Amino acid sequence: MKLNSIGLNADKSKALSDDLNSLLANFQGYYQNLRGIHWNIKGKRFFDLHLKFEELYTDANMKVDLIAERILTLGGVPLHTFKDYIQNSEVPIGKNITKDEDAIRLIVDSLKELLLIERRILDASDEAQDEGTNAMMSDFITEQEKTVWMMKAWLAEEI
Repeated sequence: MKLNSIGLNADKSKALSDDLNSLLANFQGYYQNLRGIHWNIKGKRFFDLHLKFEELYTDANMKVDLIAERILTLGGVPLHTFKDYIQNSEVPIGKNITKDEDAIRLIVDSLKELLLIERRILDASDEAQDEGTNAMMSDFITEQEKTVWMMKAWLAEEI
């Protein structure tokens, strides 16, 4: 078994890097959704939601950087073009969303997709004994599950 420079199985690290690139592409889609709803939200809840969406896109932007740096740490190359992101993303894309409930539902649907990807990466990183990726996924999942709960509470819907 060939080990990479951080002592992990090189083949498993390559596979994780590929999985993380999928997550990166999806996070970029999520980030753009958040920017769009931040800019375009209208209505009586504008001030509260405008600030919340800014908080979320700032966090997403930070996570994009963390994901890209983890890909590099594993020896991969992060995707970095819009073409790559579009081709490798499964997060629903929102366009011209101005209504509060539509915006919140887009966030919930996007996070659901991100959580599915992150759980797959969590399992793979555990199997590869990659604690760095594992810890990052665990942290992302914990934060995003709470966000989904809060968004569903705002919508007055059950988890």
